[in-house]
Amino acid sequence: MHRGLSNTLSNTASGTPSIDFSNPGAIKALNRALLALHYGVRGWEIPAGYLCPPIPGRADYIHHAADLLATSNKKVIPTGAGVRVLDIGVGANCVYPLIGHAEYGWHFLGVDIDEAALANAQMILSKNPALTATIELRHQTVWDNIFTGLLRSGENFELSICNPPFHNSTDDVFGVSQRKWKNLGKPGAQKGAVQPRLNFGGGGTELWCNGGERAFVKNMIEQSTAIPKRVMWFTSLVSSAENLEHIEVALKKAKVVESRIIPMAQGQKQSRFVAWTFCGNGEQEKWRKARWSVEQPVMADNSPAAVEPV
Repeated sequence: MHRGLSNTLSNTASGTPSIDFSNPGAIKALNRALLALHYGVRGWEIPAGYLCPPIPGRADYIHHAADLLATSNKKVIPTGAGVRVLDIGVGANCVYPLIGHAEYGWHFLGVDIDEAALANAQMILSKNPALTATIELRHQTVWDNIFTGLLRSGENFELSICNPPFHNSTDDVFGVSQRKWKNLGKPGAQKGAVQPRLNFGGGGTELWCNGGERAFVKNMIEQSTAIPKRVMWFTSLVSSAENLEHIEVALKKAKVVESRIIPMAQGQKQSRFVAWTFCGNGEQEKWRKARWSVEQPVMADNSPAAVEPV
């Protein structure tokens, strides 16, 4: 067992070993162990206060996105360096590129507006030298820009992924913290207290922006219209089902060729991501032949629930 994780274990009332999921240190140790065991990542670390995401949920997004790409590749998941993925908001944890490269050999461009987060992500890569040629990091210098001004000449991507900031304000974050701590049987969070506001951490641009998730994704869709053929499939997580109808309106306004809502589930948690493309079937076929010349035997899960058209 991973040494750091073993130090956080305790027995539940039924005698089953577990960790204290209200303890950010325990969650970080669990993530470090999972990344090392399943993805070969060494020396994973994040600064205090930064988002420490649940690894299974992040892997779920990557695998469902792989199935999405398979729908453009004769039901075969494209693998290897020919698949380039744009991670909007890569964060200090760099989790999506780490998982995506380990599972499928994809190459990533991770983007963030937080230079300190990018510096930590680069530190993680430096401890895993084999990844430095497959994962590139880039600073987005303009706060309100997502795709605008980001891509360089000749850059194209099979896929863009994003875990957008969910909340509308710091007060929203505090309210969620209180509810989570109550559900975990912990004392209510106090503003200004030393204890973490959220058990998975996170702060600033990771957790909130003006207008929250709905505004961020709508802005992303609008900006994608300026680079319609430079990304085959644009995607973004959507945490709140209530935002879907507003996002669908934005997609219609953008005149996308196709859009899908793809459901996901981890235990009792229900989630989904939205995907859209400006490339028709003929254009996707040309893309496939030009960039995915060798079909790899990684078959997709194309069950009826896997892809739900909007």
